[in-house]
Amino acid sequence: MHWRCHGFLWVCLGGAAAPAIAAPEAAMVVIVTTFEDDYANPEASGLSSGEAARWIQGMHLDRVVPLLAEFRPVRPNGDGVMETMAGMTTGKAAASTMALGLDPRFDFARTYWLLAGIAGVDPRRASQGSAAWAEWVVDGDIANRIDAREIPAGWPDGNIPWNKTSALDAPGSDIGEVYHLNPQLVRWALALTQHTNIPDSAMMRAFRARFAGFPAAQEPPSVLIGDNLASATYWQGTRETDWGRRWVKLYTGGKGTFTTASCEDSGFMQAMTLLAKAARVGLKRVLVLRTASDYCIPCPGVSSAESLQYGTDKAYMADQEAFASAYLVGRVMVDALVKRWPQYETTVP
Repeated sequence: MHWRCHGFLWVCLGGAAAPAIAAPEAAMVVIVTTFEDDYANPEASGLSSGEAARWIQGMHLDRVVPLLAEFRPVRPNGDGVMETMAGMTTGKAAASTMALGLDPRFDFARTYWLLAGIAGVDPRRASQGSAAWAEWVVDGDIANRIDAREIPAGWPDGNIPWNKTSALDAPGSDIGEVYHLNPQLVRWALALTQHTNIPDSAMMRAFRARFAGFPAAQEPPSVLIGDNLASATYWQGTRETDWGRRWVKLYTGGKGTFTTASCEDSGFMQAMTLLAKAARVGLKRVLVLRTASDYCIPCPGVSSAESLQYGTDKAYMADQEAFASAYLVGRVMVDALVKRWPQYETTVP
């Protein structure tokens, strides 16, 4: 005879009830962040000025559940929402996400996953503070590459598709270079959030005014669909952005448009893909939201090297504004899922 009591499965053996494994805790939404100010501190709380703090405080994610194989603990709020900090770079994001996804204490079969973090943005696409829902995530590390000083004439750059010999070759493999998110869910998220009031700032207004010739970069922050290029190497500059635009077009068959650059998304999506293969998660329930903290190219009159000098008159890092944007836009989507959970538990919007 079996029965459930207070979340535990009890088995009657010889007239005595013995405790067995706790029933897995189901989650409606998992919010994945990547870093905070005291990132290198193993005892970091998540409450310093970074991606997680606003989620933890705003959604009362007060419970802390340690995970031995994870980068940081999981923070559930008891109402079906939890946050986890996966760590920076594709490798940490993949390992941490797999560790959480395989943890037997949790049930993620019908969970929606939201990677919400800051990123660089192409000034052709949007301005600082803007929030981009990705339909495509492209890996920028899986490639062949030659020294920039030895690029043959006629090549756009020295980046070559994996297992190919020329930068002009089309991709011939799929070992994690590109991920296509559920387009219906992405468009639902956009429709739901596109009128979110994203706070502007005097510093953003002053800095974006310098991007003459880039109309989108000079607009106030907005919400859009924009694809992501992920690389464990932080890159910046005019020529690197040209490569980013080319690489996203190349690997999406011309369907995607480079919008944001970050360090984790392809690792996160690789973990999601493998977890879905193991029936631990639903791949059609995954979203990636990136908010623009800085531009991928320098403003006119500034070199690519100078554009790394954040905090000077050469470059402005709108990290605080981007942290706020990720929370405000992402929160609209999370609240909608929770409010209508009886519907969205079984039917993906």
